Amino acid sequence: MGDVRVVTVPDGLAGERLDSAVARMFGVSRAQAAALAAAGEILVGGQVAAKSTRLGTGDVVEVRLPGPADELTVVPELVAGMSIVHEDHDIVVVDKPAGVAAHPSVGWDGPNVLSGLAAAHVRIATSGAAERQGIVSRLDVGTSGLMVVAKSESAYSILKQAFRSRSVDKTYHTVVQGLPDPLSGTIDAPIGRHPGHDYRFAVMASGRPSVTHYELLEAFRSASLLEIKLETGRTHQIRVHFSALRHPCVGDLTYGADPTLATRLGLVRQWLHAVELGFLHPETGKPVTFTSPYAADLAHALDLLDA
Repeated sequence: MGDVRVVTVPDGLAGERLDSAVARMFGVSRAQAAALAAAGEILVGGQVAAKSTRLGTGDVVEVRLPGPADELTVVPELVAGMSIVHEDHDIVVVDKPAGVAAHPSVGWDGPNVLSGLAAAHVRIATSGAAERQGIVSRLDVGTSGLMVVAKSESAYSILKQAFRSRSVDKTYHTVVQGLPDPLSGTIDAPIGRHPGHDYRFAVMASGRPSVTHYELLEAFRSASLLEIKLETGRTHQIRVHFSALRHPCVGDLTYGADPTLATRLGLVRQWLHAVELGFLHPETGKPVTFTSPYAADLAHALDLLDA
């Protein structure tokens, strides 16, 4: 049946969208809040409200939260193409293929990393929401490459703080359309949720600070291979920053890439790969670094560009 909760909107949330406010007040994800609104499980002033409804101070919000039987769960399921790069008592590092989410979520019924780890009998022993246990950072569904998952409670806390304090070295390679000018540099532009499109983000003054460092590795006739170092880790950060520069990631139709070029290169997702991940091991304190080769579709696209 679920748990019905009723709250009065405080001054600090006046003007917020319903899905954002519910996420903050009830500890669910924004996607979960949006799904609850779509299912008619959120009332404002006694009336079913849309996720984009703007709230006012004193509004009464009634939410039916999922019961234990309705909660997302990690179901063991083999994930084709996912490999374990490293595993010890505290962490597991995986090489994630494209088309795989980090964890179960509302609206996603495809494969996910945690289900794949469960199928491989990797035990995650951390607190938090069951469907996100051990997740300290995520890759987009369409981005391949390295991801670390904490197995122990202490590793989870230490790695979470490491990502927050920007002490984790995250290196990506991407192919963008055209040739950036300058050939290397830093993009420092705040990113926020796009006001007109669900699940999209944009450079906007009201967004969160976002910093991307890039360097040209190889120039082709119609595109450029870049190495990226992320200082922050916003959702879709690389994709949004280069789209804003009018050099979208090749194959990234969501952010303005040329569909003709994507078809010619055989890409059905953005050319973006997490090639290297380095951090201090949460148990030993010693630096560890892991690397990942390009996925087959990305390597094929590079061969076509080079030809």
